[in-house]
Amino acid sequence: MSEPTQTLDIRFTGSGSEYFRIWIVNLLLTLITLTLYWPFARARRLAYFQNNTLVGKDPLGFHGDPWKMFRGYLLMLLFGVSYWVVSNFAPALSWIPLLVLAGLWPALWRASLQFRLRNTSWRGVRMSFEGDLKGAYLCMLPFFIPVLAFGLVVALIVPDLQASKDGAAGAMIASAMSLLVMAMVAMSPWLMARVKQYQHGGYVFAQEHAQLKAGAGAFYGFSFRVAGVSLLCTAVLAGVGGIVVLMLGSSTGATMVVLPLLLALGYLVFPLVLVPYTTSRLQNLLWSNTRSARIHFDSQLKFAPLMSLTAKNWLLIALTLGLYWPFAKVHTARLRLEAMEIAVRGDVNAWLAQAQGGDKGLLGDAAGDFFGIDMGL
Repeated sequence: MSEPTQTLDIRFTGSGSEYFRIWIVNLLLTLITLTLYWPFARARRLAYFQNNTLVGKDPLGFHGDPWKMFRGYLLMLLFGVSYWVVSNFAPALSWIPLLVLAGLWPALWRASLQFRLRNTSWRGVRMSFEGDLKGAYLCMLPFFIPVLAFGLVVALIVPDLQASKDGAAGAMIASAMSLLVMAMVAMSPWLMARVKQYQHGGYVFAQEHAQLKAGAGAFYGFSFRVAGVSLLCTAVLAGVGGIVVLMLGSSTGATMVVLPLLLALGYLVFPLVLVPYTTSRLQNLLWSNTRSARIHFDSQLKFAPLMSLTAKNWLLIALTLGLYWPFAKVHTARLRLEAMEIAVRGDVNAWLAQAQGGDKGLLGDAAGDFFGIDMGL
């Protein structure tokens, strides 16, 4: 006999006016303290958004210690200062801090996921992230190899070529770098699939281990659709430019008008069309294919409402000189969250009660918890 399935809707109860008060205080204190208040501001923001996110009728909880997040912020700040010092006083060695950060990035990313998940709860049960350190490095390895090769070419070979002014060798290096960039673009959907499979495959709640069922083919299809929308936007802009040229005639004055016009339209069209399209399709791809034995997520975020909301938010942010920003964040969070629902198989109360007896999310990796690294992932 199959267990009954219960559907849990997701609602967001926050309001723009409430979040505005949090946002303005956070902004002022961050400026006054020269960004040192930023981890505390982030903790307040995360707590507000999670406490106002209801799964079923119960809110999420956020338990992150801002002082631990402050240690993580100081660690990242140390990397930034180190890079600034080396790049200003020993430019030839400026690649070393970047190389160190690149080598540590998978571990820092994993620690961020661990910290965020173990400090999130629902109905008294903590979530957790159980992806291992080896998996974090393996999923990102195909990206770091070409990036490392690219960085070495730039740091070690290009300066010598510039000094020797060898045009033929420079052309060869430029061709090799172009091929490397094209290879990275071609690999990016496969890489995204590896990263997201590791990330979503590490989510654990009440002994339910999630998996991302979408493979590389789904991500290539997503990338081709995004590229198609980008080409469509480009074609529209080119058509507008052609119409303007026909109206003004092919002269120098027409060119002086068309180029700024196309740049302005491109600045509006691409963020207002391509970004909402990419956001909606990626959210649906990821969450509609994330599931465990008893939990199945679904997302039906529509492109048109998100594009309309984005246009409205941008207009009001511009008219209010940025003061509408917190209202825009709240409205966007509501639209994205309420497009999702969760189907749960079996008696939720029974397996939650069982999970409370041995909640692994309270402990976890000591290093990630000590540093409180949170990268917003």
